[in-house]
Formats: sequence, structure tokens, C-alpha cells
Amino acid sequence: MNAPAPTDLRDWIRDVPDFPKPGIVFKDITPLLSHPDAFGTVIDRLVEAFADRGIDTVAAAEARGFIFGAPLALRLNAGFVPIRKPGKLPYATLALEYQLEYGSDRLEVHSDAFGPGRRVLLLDDVLATGGTMRACRDLVQQTGAELVACAFVIELTFLEGRSRLAPADVFSLIAF
Repeated sequence: MNAPAPTDLRDWIRDVPDFPKPGIVFKDITPLLSHPDAFGTVIDRLVEAFADRGIDTVAAAEARGFIFGAPLALRLNAGFVPIRKPGKLPYATLALEYQLEYGSDRLEVHSDAFGPGRRVLLLDDVLATGGTMRACRDLVQQTGAELVACAFVIELTFLEGRSRLAPADVFSLIAF
């Protein structure tokens, strides 16, 4: 029999030192995902935060954002849109290249995924420097859709990623 999930979801996040490179402490969500009560608590708390915000679409960044985005969309009675790395989507896409600490990356979304009047919640597992979510935000705004908020399971506050998303509303469940 599984023990009930703790109130503090941080208890379900594992620190992995020196991953993916020396000096970085990776916040591993797999213990949380492996426990249905803890995983369910994350979805429940996100639903509580956004149930009355009129969300039409939940969009999530590849790939860990998908884990939380799809069940959240179902619970909010909203559509789900994946925002993907280049070459993964089969239809016409909008694309945005963005800068990382060491180089650049690119994200794509189907060109008909959003549109004027759609209320979009963006979701990812971790807010670090904010670069990926900023690119997602910019893609949504290119379509004329309304960005309701950017939501995260974990926020690494010392990296100040929240400031890169201004003036968007930013919500996180767990802060380190």
C-alpha cells in the first residue's frame, strides 16, 4: 500500500548533483511522477489555481511539460497543444529561435493551434532562466491569442527566470 502524498511536494523532488554537468543540481521529478498521490496533488493544485480563469487551451513545452499539460487540460475541459522541437510536427508550423546560455534552440507549434480570442495557459515542469517559456509566450502572442499565465511545477527562484517573462502572470507550485 502506498503512503499518502505529503503536503509539501518538495519531499518528492530528488536533487541530482552534477547533472547534466558539474556544478548543477538537477531537480528530478521522477519520484513525484512515480507516486500517484503526489502526481495527482500537482494536477489538483494546478486545477485549483486555474479553474476559474476561462482557459481554452493548455500548451506545454517539450517534453516534460507534456506530462503535466495533458492531464491538466482534461481537468480544465480545455484543449492541449504541444510546443515542440524542430521537425516533430506534421503540419504547417510557426517557429521561433531563441538564445540559450551556450547557443540557441528553436520551438515550433502548429500554425492553427491558437488564434485571436483563445485564452492560453502555458505550462512547463521547471522555470529556470525563463528562455524556453519566453519563446513559448512569444509564439502564443504571434497568433493573437491571449496569454492567461505561465505556470510551473517548480521554480528555481535564484535564476530569476520570472523576470524574463514579464509582464506575464507567473505561477509556480514549488519554489527552490
